[in-house]
Order: sequence, then C-alpha cells, then structure tokens
Amino acid sequence: MSVSGDSNMKRNGEQDKEKQVKKQKLLDQIGDRLLPYLTPKHEGFNQLHMTKYGKLLVKEANIVPSEVHQATQKAFLTLLEQGCFFQDLVRIKGKDLLTPVSRLLIGQPGCTYKYLNTRLFAVPWPTERHKVTYHSDDVMGACQALTKLNDYLHMETIRALQDMDSLEHPVAANQQDAACFMENVHYVQQKPGGLGTSSREAFNVTLINYMDPRLMSYLKDEPYFGMGKMAVSWHHDENLVERSAVAVYSYSCEDAVIDKFGDKAVTGRDPAVWHVGLKIAWDIKTPGLAVPLHPGDCYFMLDDLNATHQHCVLSGLRPRFSSTHRVAECSMGTLDYILERCQAIVQNLDKNVDSGTVSLKSLEVPLITQLAETHNEVEFEWLRQFWFQGNRYRKCTDWWQVPMTQLEEMWKDMEMMTNLALSEVRNETWQGKERHEILNSLWEALSKRQELRKEWKARCRSQIARNLPADQKPVCHPYWREDDASMPLPFDLENIISELEHLIK
Repeated sequence: MSVSGDSNMKRNGEQDKEKQVKKQKLLDQIGDRLLPYLTPKHEGFNQLHMTKYGKLLVKEANIVPSEVHQATQKAFLTLLEQGCFFQDLVRIKGKDLLTPVSRLLIGQPGCTYKYLNTRLFAVPWPTERHKVTYHSDDVMGACQALTKLNDYLHMETIRALQDMDSLEHPVAANQQDAACFMENVHYVQQKPGGLGTSSREAFNVTLINYMDPRLMSYLKDEPYFGMGKMAVSWHHDENLVERSAVAVYSYSCEDAVIDKFGDKAVTGRDPAVWHVGLKIAWDIKTPGLAVPLHPGDCYFMLDDLNATHQHCVLSGLRPRFSSTHRVAECSMGTLDYILERCQAIVQNLDKNVDSGTVSLKSLEVPLITQLAETHNEVEFEWLRQFWFQGNRYRKCTDWWQVPMTQLEEMWKDMEMMTNLALSEVRNETWQGKERHEILNSLWEALSKRQELRKEWKARCRSQIARNLPADQKPVCHPYWREDDASMPLPFDLENIISELEHLIK
C-alpha cells in the first residue's frame, strides 16, 4: 500500500471515529423524542424542500421517456435472472458484515468504486475502444441499456446544473401542492461564481442495487425521525469527485405484493412505498424529508448536496431496483493507474534471458521505497480485493481476468525485487545512510504486509465467508506454502521482519 494509501486509511479511520462521536452526540441531544419530518402530503413540504433541500431534483416517472423505462426495467430483471447481483462482505469497525442490499457495479472499462473498505470492479459497459465479452447476449443487452440510461441521466443532470447557474432564486411560483414538486421543477440555489459541468456530471459508473424486503426482515428502524424501516442507513455517498452530482433511477416491482397501506390513513410516510430520506448532516433543528419513489421516478443530488446532507433509503413492501450514477474519484482506482504504477516499478528489474540471472538496475532509496509501497498497493488494494469477492464477476464477464493476471505477474516480479533488495542490505560491508534508509523502508513495508496478510487470511476463513455460495466464497489469493520453490519470499514474513529489526539496531 502506498504512503498515500496508508494516509487515506488513517484519515478514513479518523473520520469514522468523528462520525461516531457526532452520531452519539446527536442521539444524546434528541433523547427519547423524535425529530419532525415532512412528506409531500404535509403542509409546508414545498417550502421546506425549496429552502433547505433546494439541490434535490425529483423527476416523476411520467415525464421520463417510455423507452428509457422499458429498456432499463428489462435490464434490471435480466441481471436478476442471470444471478448478477451480490451482497458485499464489507469491513466496518474491524468487523465483516454482509450488506442487506445486493449490488452490481457497471461502468467505464477499468473503473473501480470503493466503499466500506471494499473495492468493486466495474463490469464494463460497451465502448468502441474496448472489446468486452459478456457471459450471455442477455447480459450484454442489459449493460447496453444501462449505458443508455447513463447517457439520459447525464443530459438531464447537465440541464439541471445549467438551470442552477442561470437562476438567481429558487422558483416557487404556482407550487401550491405536493404534486407540483414531482413534475420536473428545479428547486435549485445559485452558487456564487457559477458551477462548471465539465466533470461533475460525467458519470463513470453506476452502482445498481437490488433490495427485496421479503428477504430483509432484520432491517433497522430509522433512529432520528421515526421514518420506519431502513434498507440503507443514513450516509454520504463515498469516493466521489468533490461537488459532483449523483443521479438515481428507481424501480419498485409493481406486481410483487399488494399495497397493504394504500387505503389506510398513515400519519408519517406510507410504509408500503419506498422513499429516500434526507436530512441536513448533524442538524436537529431542520425537519427531514421523506420523498416517495414510485416505479420509474428519478432523483438528482446536485452540487454539494451529498456533502452537506445525508440520505437514507426507507423500505417499502415491493422488491426495488435502483441505478445510482456517480462520478467516482478514480485517480487511484483505475486499471490504467495501477498498471502504469506497476510497470514503472518493474523497469528496475534486469532479467538476463541468456544466463537466467536477475538483478536490480538501481538501489537508489526512492526506487526501493516506491517498490515497497507499490508492492503492498497492488497486493491489498487490487489482487486480494478482487479474489476476496470469489468468482462472482464471471456471472457477467471475464473481462477482468486478463488484467488481474497481468497485475499478478508484476506482483511476482516485485516479490523477486524485494528479495534482491534484501540480499543487498544483508551485506554488512555496505554501511551508511542509504543502507539504513532502505532497511527502514523495507521493515516498515514488510511489517504492514505481514499485518494485512494475516487480516485478509482471517477474513477469508471467517464463518460468514464460509457460508457464502460457492461462486462468492472469498479466495485467499495470492497464497503459497513455505515449501513453494517458485516463490522467492515466504508468505509469512515474521522471520524476515525480525532480521530487519536486528540489522536496523
């Protein structure tokens, strides 16, 4: 793992602790009472939406083109029939938990999206530059349909952002009832200086969720407002380009279950209907919103709404799909990035084809430090993340198999290079500052590697992992036994770490 990767992990840990402190403080302030929230049937809903949630845009299904509905909904059902949705085994506060929601990431070839310490690898949507072989023609058709949905939501987001720039004040005229709110009305606030739309709406992935409340009997109650059962708890979407938009297409299956509550008076939100809940982050003064999501409705979180507000998904009775289109922050999360980083490192390895010997071209401290960092990064952010999810991606495509093989080959080269560097620093005739810096760099990286290997090995063998279906069972890979002559270094690095500690002293 790189220095930036380590610092990101540390920063994320600190942010998680800060969130827990804020959450507990909020709950202490609330006590036994519940905070107020409004739905479209409540008086004052439009005004609250306009003034406090102005960067939320909702488009009702009847103003979305029918061809978008038909293709998208068929794609959802096809992917479900093909077994392409999976629960993720995520890491929260040092514990592995299986998400109640099943997911699939589709996006630009080579893109990944990381959340809750889990890196999802995008099933590529069709592009002219990349040849993608899908598991079936049906899966290919579904990916094509979701690419077109992405294009549609992209254009709608551009329009919304342009309206945001052009309006001096939120439009509120002739908005006297809740129905008007659902008819493509842009309640937006002016951002001083304008808002560039060149990258903040260029969605590169969509995270598709499938939620079936019949299989989710253990859902938590919403804790602040009493909004009912949550399929997804309060959160900000992670790993996005700053101030980028999020666009969501929602579809709840219409014939799965009869609406039990439609004819009854419900004081809060209708528990039979799926809703998105919104609140201002860590604010107990402003009422929350619960916005109903009927089949085919879309909503857009514009500009900094995802940062300043939190949202949750409130369960209805019917199974529901959603396609959440995002601008994932991919500076360190694309295949091109990690391949380029690995290729730069292995250039320092000199392989003599004739003699079969190998050596390092240079022992400069920065190169050895970059070797150690990149070695960890490719092992724990790519190889182990990919194989921890088993063979599930083969349900859609084998596109990732070739690049993961390439990465593993370069990772093996880095194992060899690390071994060569260790051989050099063991030479006691080499003394001085450079040797000491390399010893420290290797000790730090190998200590981290040992710790993470133990963690990933334990995660793969946990009870929750063993209970997963065969094609989803985590694989502890790369892994090798001590007597494997093909590997230059052992899997267990304890003895080498102890040796380095002795040499440093």
